[in-house]
Amino acid sequence: MNDTSPILKARAVRKSYQLGRRRLDVLRGVDLEVAPGAFVALRGASGAGKSTLLHLLGGLDRPDSGTIEAKGLDLTALDTNRLTRFRNEDVGLIFQAFHLLPELDALENVMLPARMARRPVPVAREAAMALLQRVGLGDRLDHRPGELSGGEQQRVAIARALVNRPSIILADEPTGNLDSRNGEGIVRLLLEIRKERGMTLVVATHDSELAALADRVVQLVDGLVAE
Repeated sequence: MNDTSPILKARAVRKSYQLGRRRLDVLRGVDLEVAPGAFVALRGASGAGKSTLLHLLGGLDRPDSGTIEAKGLDLTALDTNRLTRFRNEDVGLIFQAFHLLPELDALENVMLPARMARRPVPVAREAAMALLQRVGLGDRLDHRPGELSGGEQQRVAIARALVNRPSIILADEPTGNLDSRNGEGIVRLLLEIRKERGMTLVVATHDSELAALADRVVQLVDGLVAE
């Protein structure tokens, strides 16, 4: 992939889910390109398909039809092992619900993707400690999620998403479960780290203030892109 090629590309992407006897068409032929280093906000009403599209771009799910390309790879053609490696090494995923493991402390949660990538324990530990310091949690390394506030848990989740130095960050409503003060802090942190590392950032959000900071806003309406 050269510098001018899109780092993410969706072509004619369709995705539906079976709900009882009813088939729900969530994405109905989405086309999208994201340039390297861009900050793109996905907006739309609840159920418009923002989270579904984000999950497809991150290789967490596969479309019913169409193609998803990331860093020149056709994700729809990758086998499970290669797709897992892509998710772990090339993409950082940040969820509204944090998804931290409750039995692990902050340091162990952040180290986990690095250990899955088979990085040596000392290397993984050093990277995780540096990131937790960076997000202001250097004094919370041994705290488990249940001992942390919502804002602190989200910062642990951000550090975990960054530990393998991905080139793409996908965030699903990263401020959705936080009060305004913590939400502003998370936005500021994400934008600072994105600028430092030159990462591509795609965020699904209802937050108009967050969307206003993006290079580009993509509106999803009835399963289609309407920029």
